[in-house]
Amino acid sequence: MTLRSDNQPWYKERWPWILMAGPATVIVAGVITVYLAIVSNDGLVTDDYYKQGMTVNQQLQRDHQASSIGLHADVMRSDMNVRLLLRSAGDAKLPEKIVLKLAFPTRAGLDQAVEMVSEGQGFYSGKLTADVSGRWLVSLEDPAGQWRLQGEWLADSVEPLRLTAKAGK
Repeated sequence: MTLRSDNQPWYKERWPWILMAGPATVIVAGVITVYLAIVSNDGLVTDDYYKQGMTVNQQLQRDHQASSIGLHADVMRSDMNVRLLLRSAGDAKLPEKIVLKLAFPTRAGLDQAVEMVSEGQGFYSGKLTADVSGRWLVSLEDPAGQWRLQGEWLADSVEPLRLTAKAGK
């Protein structure tokens, strides 16, 4: 009968390293998760959520006003330039300037507000502050806050975006 007498230290054995690999992986993943939680932007949470909730009825009135005027707009983009054609069913006076707000659904840091200046005949033009791609929430508002048009825009599409007033209850 022969006895095996290996006097190797533990760190030269294979099994302790295999057993330590699982917990070590979990620790590394935890450190990475904590780092991402600290560094990333929580764009979905707003500081004044209660105040925004209280203004919902006012915002709905602006949508109803746009519907009663019969407003609709076509938004077109060429590189960093944005043009739109705003029309109304009646003889409503169109403002000299309007604001086009672009909101990225998951990152508030990418949101833009583009001031659109009238070129006459319902045409407006403005310039983006940063390039846009992907899906965006769009809001077109007059400076007096009387009406608003909203929609979703796939910025990579070659088709113009059609914003139509939603008739509400």
